[in-house]
Order: sequence, then structure tokens, then C-alpha cells
Amino acid sequence: MLISYIQNAMKQAKYEILEDGQYYGEIEGFQGVWAQAEDLETCREELQSALEDWLVLGLRMGHKLPVVAGIQLVPEEA
Repeated sequence: MLISYIQNAMKQAKYEILEDGQYYGEIEGFQGVWAQAEDLETCREELQSALEDWLVLGLRMGHKLPVVAGIQLVPEEA
């Protein structure tokens, strides 16, 4: 379920080329999850890594996470 969540979230990613030629990517609804890199593939990899870190932290802290493709990740009660 977690892998499917991440894959579907990454399908929502938006990328753009900045004035300096670098790529910038972010996922709407995932505040603070973004990446910037020299090429698109590296930007995508860094964005996925940022998303994974964001999810782990959010689950640990008990945050309500966005629903993606009908999947809702719910932190365990302590």
C-alpha cells in the first residue's frame, strides 16, 4: 500500500525548468515536498526521496496525510 501511495503521488508531480536551466519539481498538496536538480531524472529521484522522508516524519508525528488515489495512510495510535 505504501509503494502504491508513493507511486500515485509521484504521478501528480509537476516539473518546470528554471531560468538557470535547473529542474524544479513539487507535488501539490504535499507542503514542503520539492526538489531541484541539474536534470529531470535526478530531480524526480530527489523529489521521491523528499516525499518518502516527509511521509515517514508525518506518520511518526501523527499528521493527517493527503489521500492519494483513494489510499489514506493513517498513523498508528501510540
